[in-house]
Amino acid sequence: MTKPNSTQRPNIRRQGEVHGGGAIPLLRVRKGASLKALYAAARRSFSAADLQKYTENEDSIPARLLLGEFERLDREEMKKRKSKARNGRSQ
Repeated sequence: MTKPNSTQRPNIRRQGEVHGGGAIPLLRVRKGASLKALYAAARRSFSAADLQKYTENEDSIPARLLLGEFERLDREEMKKRKSKARNGRSQ
């Protein structure tokens, strides 16, 4: 005979596992620990892999392409302004 589900122990996370979507790691310290002890535990648990998450290179647009696009848009806007000014004078 198996035990009913209500008497099973809840799934407890182990140290080092992450909470929810992986954004906040659990930090286990003893009850009543000082702020100094909390910071020390946080420094010890922070690894190179944690730092790597914030230093990964992201794909970006080269500056020359971006500048070329801005220049093209500027030329188009200048043409619109010139044609608008000509149309306004002839009326």
